Amino acid sequence: MPRQEVIRKARQDKRAGKSASTQAGEFVKDQIDKIRKGKHGARSTKQVIAIGLSEARRAGIDLPPPRKGSVKKSTRRSAKYAYEVGQGKRTPKRRPRVSQAVEKVLKKEPRSTASRSALSKQGKRAASRRTAASRSAAARKASRTKGAKARSTAAKKAARTRARRRS
Repeated sequence: MPRQEVIRKARQDKRAGKSASTQAGEFVKDQIDKIRKGKHGARSTKQVIAIGLSEARRAGIDLPPPRKGSVKKSTRRSAKYAYEVGQGKRTPKRRPRVSQAVEKVLKKEPRSTASRSALSKQGKRAASRRTAASRSAAARKASRTKGAKARSTAAKKAARTRARRRS
């Protein structure tokens, strides 16, 4: 169950006109924080992201399930059910034994999957699968919804990164 604070931040993102995936990012970040605090682990960084996206769908974020062929059939079905729960089209079946078993398994998984280096590797791998045009379009949209203060901070960070690369 996501914390109220996470849901509030996601709603704030929606009001700011940010995309559904950005809103869902709040839930993914919450999962990363949970793992870093040691509440549970994950088999891979992809699993961390998947758990966060599932929570987002169940919380009502308008994030449709992935298209056919991009992921496994079972993953798509699971995403579809979570999406329907969030949209109020399906009542969730409470399964305490299943959730208890999942929790028990996740507690045994490694915590290193939420480390900076693991997340960086995953991000680079995901970006490399996208076209340059798609990445550029995403960056343009981000700059439109960022706001002046955040844009200024991002520009300063980019300048620092460039300066670090030169030296």
